[in-house]
Amino acid sequence: MSDTAPKPKRFVFLHLPNYSLIAFSNAIEALRLANRMARRTLYEWQVVTETGAPVACSSGLHIGVDSALEALSREDTVLVCGGARVKQAVTPKLMSWARREARKGVAFGGLCTGTYFLAKAGLLQGRTATIHWENRESLKEEFPELKVSTAVFVVDKNRYSAAGGAAAADLMLSLIATDHGPELANAVADQMIYTTARTDKDEQRLSIPTRIGVRHPKLSGVIKMMEANLEEPMSPPELAARAGMSTRQLERLFRRYLNRSPKRYYMELRLQKARSLLMQTDMSVINVALASGFASPSHFSKCYRAHFNTTPYRERGTGEKG
Repeated sequence: MSDTAPKPKRFVFLHLPNYSLIAFSNAIEALRLANRMARRTLYEWQVVTETGAPVACSSGLHIGVDSALEALSREDTVLVCGGARVKQAVTPKLMSWARREARKGVAFGGLCTGTYFLAKAGLLQGRTATIHWENRESLKEEFPELKVSTAVFVVDKNRYSAAGGAAAADLMLSLIATDHGPELANAVADQMIYTTARTDKDEQRLSIPTRIGVRHPKLSGVIKMMEANLEEPMSPPELAARAGMSTRQLERLFRRYLNRSPKRYYMELRLQKARSLLMQTDMSVINVALASGFASPSHFSKCYRAHFNTTPYRERGTGEKG
């Protein structure tokens, strides 16, 4: 490297217990390949944990750690690697360290549920962020002032977030393109056999037709309305009217393609949201019921038991993100 070459940019990966290995691997491999394709060291990295000892990722593996928490340079970027049971992984010591480094101007990002850590530490005030779709509702409930995107990744000034999994690669490819141009980012994507790198305009989840295995515009439109109105459910006649059909046509459409009534399908969506909130937040069962469109706690418990074969109260003690 010549004397005039810019100093390598350093990423600090903070491993939280039960972090997502696939998100971490995609992020760090993109940096390694950028160095390889550029034939010089553009990026450096280190792995830290709260104590300096390795923590298990969500699949039980342990990755080597370089150090415990330490003071950083303001040019560094911290990527918080989260995963399962993130709420238990966020400690006062970690948040205090993050706040101190952020005040110095250090950039922070969250991979998978690492975004929860950033929000809890107060590092996302006035910012937009994203998180794995399974955790989006619980994040919105706990931090109602936070603007939570459904995009695969978000870059908001010096705050970054990626939804996890392959989205971590998308984020890093975007940062590489910003730092060193799209040609290098494309070369890295080629090395990763990543033929379609996504942008911050792409959505996390598969399209509704792909998810349900049916390509029917009106059916997809109704399901989209349902997903957008879980806390205050719309009636079948209202859904039908918005979709430009009769209630009977709506019933036939759901029976034909999904083998259930619109009311049943809507109920399942609401119960899935409720289960997510029970497992990922400290909301009371009553508040979970209300957030999922149930006015009566007893009716909520009855529906929950019928669908999941357990009560909301028992679920609270057994759930975790996989």
